[in-house]
Amino acid sequence: MDIWSKEKRSEVMSKIQSKNTKPEILLRKALFAKGYRYRIHGKYLPGKPDIILPKYKTAIFVHGCFWHYHKNCNEGRVPNTNSAFWQQKLTKNIDRDIVNQVSLLKLGWKVIIVWECEIEKKLSSVIIDIESQLAEDKITGI
Repeated sequence: MDIWSKEKRSEVMSKIQSKNTKPEILLRKALFAKGYRYRIHGKYLPGKPDIILPKYKTAIFVHGCFWHYHKNCNEGRVPNTNSAFWQQKLTKNIDRDIVNQVSLLKLGWKVIIVWECEIEKKLSSVIIDIESQLAEDKITGI
């Protein structure tokens, strides 16, 4: 059972941001400190990636664990209240993510997914992983 009324829950959920979230800002600051220059929320690309590294033709999505159903995380679960609605909603989000990623790959873009919990727990290793993926492109000439 939910601790809030249906109206209060709706109000709380409607205030959740889709852009400029805390994890996204933390990642952007860390990338900037490492010398990477980027664009944000590219409306011209499928899925409007959170961070775009044009020099590397790389799109980075910062996924919230709940909204994108991170299966390896405590936050990535279907709520007990109104489960059927949330299961359908989260499944649609996952399907849309896959379509956007495939579209970007077809356009020749590299796609990196970073989870909210990874940024909060181990930002430095997330940066190392991103740098290694960007370095692979330099080596292979992509």
